[in-house]
Amino acid sequence: MNPTTDPPRQPLLDVLRAAVGERHVLAEGDLSAYTQDWRKRVRGRALAVVRPGNTAEVAAVVKACAAAGISIVPQGGNTGLAVGSVPDDSGTQVVLSLTRMTAVRAIDAANLTITVEAGCVLQNLQEAAEEAGFLFPLSLAAEGSCTIGGNLGTNAGGTQVVRYGNTRDLCLGLEVVTAQGDIWDGLSGLRKDNTGYDLRDLMIGSEGTLGIITAATMKLYPLPKVRLTAWAAVPSLQDAVALLGLAHHHLGPGLTGFEVMGRFALSLVERHFPQLTVPLMDASMAAPYFVLLENSDHESEQHARALFEHLLETAMEQERVSDAVVAESLNQARQLWHIRESIPLAQAEEGLNIKHDISVPVSRIPAFVAETDALLAREIAGVRLVNFGHLGDGNLHYNVQAPAGEDPAAFLAREEERVNTLVYDAVARFGGSISAEHGVGSLKAATLAHYKSPVALALMRAIKQALDPRNTLNPGRVLLR
Repeated sequence: MNPTTDPPRQPLLDVLRAAVGERHVLAEGDLSAYTQDWRKRVRGRALAVVRPGNTAEVAAVVKACAAAGISIVPQGGNTGLAVGSVPDDSGTQVVLSLTRMTAVRAIDAANLTITVEAGCVLQNLQEAAEEAGFLFPLSLAAEGSCTIGGNLGTNAGGTQVVRYGNTRDLCLGLEVVTAQGDIWDGLSGLRKDNTGYDLRDLMIGSEGTLGIITAATMKLYPLPKVRLTAWAAVPSLQDAVALLGLAHHHLGPGLTGFEVMGRFALSLVERHFPQLTVPLMDASMAAPYFVLLENSDHESEQHARALFEHLLETAMEQERVSDAVVAESLNQARQLWHIRESIPLAQAEEGLNIKHDISVPVSRIPAFVAETDALLAREIAGVRLVNFGHLGDGNLHYNVQAPAGEDPAAFLAREEERVNTLVYDAVARFGGSISAEHGVGSLKAATLAHYKSPVALALMRAIKQALDPRNTLNPGRVLLR
């Protein structure tokens, strides 16, 4: 640090240690678990990592940092994909880790709610709900590591958005520490409260730039009696969209998952995880896309299976599906989901790639993919497209892999900016969003200015200025000053 320009380090560390305990202020040694992003693309330096154990300690840390002119980077499980929860390389920021705040504070069975602290791991929340006889439906590949505070901060999506919505739709109340260190208790769990601006929705998706979420009251649902999973081969993306319409018609609210996967994406799973058998890949029609559907039923397995089979028979009669299988057991269903969730891992094994988390109106996805596939093929000979995602809610992970035999790192360095521009311009033409469920972070903060309307950006900056005028909370994320 430069002693003539940087704020004094030791006095602040002493105050932080007094607030949370000496062993919970980490300033020396290997801090990479807190300073390196999930994809290991960025590594910063922290003045310190502070791990408060309760909301009052969070407030004390924020007040101390604000008084010292030190910015704070809130962090949950550090599983984000948009570089939004690690410090910059200045060594002057405090990482505020919420991973000690894991308590399930209350379950209200009559109100169908669960109140948990922000550091509660998503899988632990799911299990606590199930033990009480309820379903908490948010489900992500990182659910064994990500925390509910981070899920709320990024408004995470996952595989059941088609039925239950994003994390925002599952939240009824928040507890938040403001940039000034005040505590807002909005945990009431009311489903109706028209008493002014919706501060809860303002905080959700703000990525820790407006306040630090310390606890949340989340919705619970009755556990379904049975879940059935099917895997279908479809002749085209247009047929996948048609199948989605049929699924809505035949299954209604029972449709809880609808994923699409391109053949090349699944071929990577076969290549890098040969122990996994991908269904229908050897089908004579060589389907270019596959769909994974989930039906949750509150009556019986017989009822669910009859609905599912009628749906698939109808789709095959209309030639929307070329072949399909329905899982015969819970273990088979888990295997099908495991194949889907292995696509990002297989892609990582293939080498560095250019990732896109985009959304487009469902009806326009086939045209978007056809146009953008052709555009990238013209611009970059041999480029390989790893297309998969949550078709049910219009969210694709439209990723770009280097041509076979080319060094992935060199490809990324040379082509990432150009590929991003080509893809994001196409997304804009089709009325979509450049970030569907991963957030903006610092990765897309500069890009956002090109694709968000000037009016929207002005309103967002006004909100940031009003709530965090000194830019204490997660500076450089979402909005650039």
